[in-house]
Amino acid sequence: MMIIAADYVLPVSSAPIEHGALLIDDTRIVDVGSRDEIARLYPAVPINDLGAAAILPGFVNCHSHLELTSMRGSLDDVEHDFRSWLLKLNDLRSSMAYADVHAAAINGALEGSRAGVTCFGDIGRIGTAGLEALKHVGLRGIVFQETDFSPDNRTAEDDFKNLATKYELMREGETDLVRVGISPHSPYTVSSQLFELIAQYAILNRIQLTIHAAESANEMELLTRGSGFFTEIYEQFDLEWNSPHCSPIEYLEKLGVLSAQPLLAHCVHVERDDIERIAANGAKIAHCPKSNAKFGHGFAPLEKLLDADIKVGLGSDSVASNNVCDILEESRFATLTARCRSPHEVRAPAAKRLFCATEALELATLGGARALGLDSQIGSLEVGKQADIAVVSLADPSQQPINDIYAALVFSSNARDVRMTIVAGKVVFDRNVDDK
Repeated sequence: MMIIAADYVLPVSSAPIEHGALLIDDTRIVDVGSRDEIARLYPAVPINDLGAAAILPGFVNCHSHLELTSMRGSLDDVEHDFRSWLLKLNDLRSSMAYADVHAAAINGALEGSRAGVTCFGDIGRIGTAGLEALKHVGLRGIVFQETDFSPDNRTAEDDFKNLATKYELMREGETDLVRVGISPHSPYTVSSQLFELIAQYAILNRIQLTIHAAESANEMELLTRGSGFFTEIYEQFDLEWNSPHCSPIEYLEKLGVLSAQPLLAHCVHVERDDIERIAANGAKIAHCPKSNAKFGHGFAPLEKLLDADIKVGLGSDSVASNNVCDILEESRFATLTARCRSPHEVRAPAAKRLFCATEALELATLGGARALGLDSQIGSLEVGKQADIAVVSLADPSQQPINDIYAALVFSSNARDVRMTIVAGKVVFDRNVDDK
């Protein structure tokens, strides 16, 4: 057993505790309370008092691409042009040796651990790089096997067999901490028949799915009008793809994909009907505000999604489109951009308040756990839950004075303030040790 204590403990599911402490036994949280009370109840257990710091649930990054970590900054010259960005990304990825992909994924996982991220929802296309990276660093997560470019119904059965083979092979590497899912990449890269086959397979076998959806204006043009640059690619490679002439969300519902309750990444371009469809089907959303903004895609209607009781978590996306994996920074950006939307786009007038730091920190922790279906295990500091913990230092002058601990974390802190990261009771990052 061990006790960790600090100036603040933030369970997230309940009020902050000043001068709080946690009792951890093996992988689980045994008790949470004030430092004095925990010390009195367990006098034989030594206390590691971290002082000017906040102990909170580990951050959950529910949308990432660890295998693209080596592309940080490599695509910034074409970020203003989504078409050129996608084409250059595919060229770079196809030229990478697997050893390089594997090393990149490990570096990405290490970066996450140093930022207090204890759990990833990671999408990988090349081998088992993401899976091996999470296992190597000691992190928790779900790694989603992504489909290849497969928009043509004529090859749907072969495409599905290829995907299922990759998925089953990756499943052999599952552990108690790391599980495997499937990612049909997007409505414009996966054929309608392949989507249907994947949805049926996922529902029958209880496999988690994640999909890039309603991300860009280009996608909306293709899905709703059947025009745009994607049609040129289909023609260039003699591929058959017919536009459904509806929104991506409506399209996924018609195909039965929403019935599998997928985690939808981005959802920038969603209207009221789309939000109702997502909520009615129990689908979830990975909100990636910095990546969306960098591309100029716009901002997802975060408050409307939350007011519809949709489970929403935060994602950094790849460092090829965001440059850093920092969920504290992501929570700050999510808050600020939510506040900058026009009056008719924010939450119901009855709420009469701005999106706040408390909500943002919940998105970064328990919200992400809910989005990944892991909230019974992680996301809050509660008795019986896994001891997945981030410790954020509060010693920097830029954080002082602390009048509101949530504001201090969301508006005045970032990944460089993370002091320690613990997964299932095991320290995977300790700045006092690892920076020496």
